[in-house]
Amino acid sequence: MTDLSKIPVTVITGFLGAGKTTLIRHLMMNPQGKRLAVLVNEFGTAGVDGDILKSCADENCPENNIVELANGCICCTVADDFIPTIEALMALPEKPEHILIETSGLALPKPLLKAFEWPAIKSRITVDGVITLADAEAVAAGQFAPDLEAVQAQRDADDSLDHETPLSEVFEDQISCADIVLLSKADLAGEAGIAKARAVIESEAPRKLPIIPMTEGVVDPRVILGLGAAAEDDLDSRPSHHDGHHDHEHDDFDSIVIDLGEVANPDALQANIERLAKEQNILRVKGYVAVTGKPMRLLVQAVGARVRAQFDQPWGAQPRKTQLVVIAEHDHINEAAIRQVLEA
Repeated sequence: MTDLSKIPVTVITGFLGAGKTTLIRHLMMNPQGKRLAVLVNEFGTAGVDGDILKSCADENCPENNIVELANGCICCTVADDFIPTIEALMALPEKPEHILIETSGLALPKPLLKAFEWPAIKSRITVDGVITLADAEAVAAGQFAPDLEAVQAQRDADDSLDHETPLSEVFEDQISCADIVLLSKADLAGEAGIAKARAVIESEAPRKLPIIPMTEGVVDPRVILGLGAAAEDDLDSRPSHHDGHHDHEHDDFDSIVIDLGEVANPDALQANIERLAKEQNILRVKGYVAVTGKPMRLLVQAVGARVRAQFDQPWGAQPRKTQLVVIAEHDHINEAAIRQVLEA
């Protein structure tokens, strides 16, 4: 039963580029009469998702209710970052009535749920639910790892390898922790892709879960908010590859920030980002691009070789510069090679 004295928190998790920020923007525009706060946990030193959400701030979720914790997994920095941030949100003159937490795409959700057991906040907030986003098209194609055939070949060739790849473990833990799974980009996947992705997720889930197709982050907020799951008290039903120890060092992944000048040909830049995915196994690229002669920032979001770009808002007082966060598995980050491709 939901404890009405506690502020509900919805944890929104999912793999890189699944659409978490787009979903939160939709929830911010449709808050169901509630005053929201948003906590964004970025992987990498340049915050992009926080900037996107702050550009959507309004009276239901003012800018000072949107907090970004960059360059660190919140479950690794509970005492230093997470607890003080939650306490600061609850100390606002108008206390939020619902908090949304966007985890890093590389984060395991269960250690975060354990953080809600900390005495400083346990009596004041509760995990209303864990919403996991999965890219329907990618999951249908088996693309929660950058090159499944190469991974399988390596495993088959080495009898000592019986563990999952880091990427698949992240995916499985996010599914295992969920109360609801949203299949994002359902329009790109089509009915057959949705059915295939659903089958993959059902095979990974430790219990029967609602699996809901979604396009452009649009889902009825009443479906995913107000679940009353109290997930922090339900950890045993959410199995993890990492139960019993907290060894999910993010050394499995690296991120770098590439600063470029103004870009005259954004189409060429997008083509170069596609090259990165194909030639260097880059998982994710995101950031803002300064396009010559254009007053608006170009927001670029890439998941593997799929690149999306849209003009976002004017630069205003911010310095006009192109800054891209590039994320890959640890052994695939070569800054000089990445920069050479992006500057080509």
